[in-house]
Order: sequence, then C-alpha cells, then structure tokens
Amino acid sequence: MQEKLRSKYNTTQQRVLKYLKNGIKKGDCYFKSRYIAKDLGLSSREVGMNLAILAEICEELEIIRWSYSNATTWLIRQQTNASDSQIAR
Repeated sequence: MQEKLRSKYNTTQQRVLKYLKNGIKKGDCYFKSRYIAKDLGLSSREVGMNLAILAEICEELEIIRWSYSNATTWLIRQQTNASDSQIAR
C-alpha cells in the first residue's frame, strides 16, 4: 500500500494527504488552504494546486473546493466506495 502511495502521488501530495487524513480522524471536514500551508511549511498556492490535482486522482478521499473567503476552503470526506468514485468521474 505504501509503495502504491509513493508511485501515485508526489512528496507534497503525500504530505497533504497525510494531513487531511489526520484531520478527518479528529472529526474535521473543512480545511483552509492557508492553514494547511502554514502547518506544512508550504505556500497556499502550492497547497491549492496540489489539492486540485488530488481532487481528480485521489480515490481514498473526496476533495471538493467548497468556498473562498480569505482562503480557499475545501470539503474533505472519506470515499464511501472507490468504485463509485470511478464511475462518477
């Protein structure tokens, strides 16, 4: 599983995914790019660009650009069924 993660995502995407998964475990579901950036030592632009890519390719999480107010807010949810997400795309 770890090898699949490394081959599918770049290092920044792996860090962002780990951050989001830990947040979901704590009960969070909305994340602002600028706070992710601050916590990971990245720029907001870098986070936003990688989240947009992950929204297209990530089968584990549902990543939706939710709103913009001082920073982009993202809705993050665990995928209920990976095969359903493939059909929707």
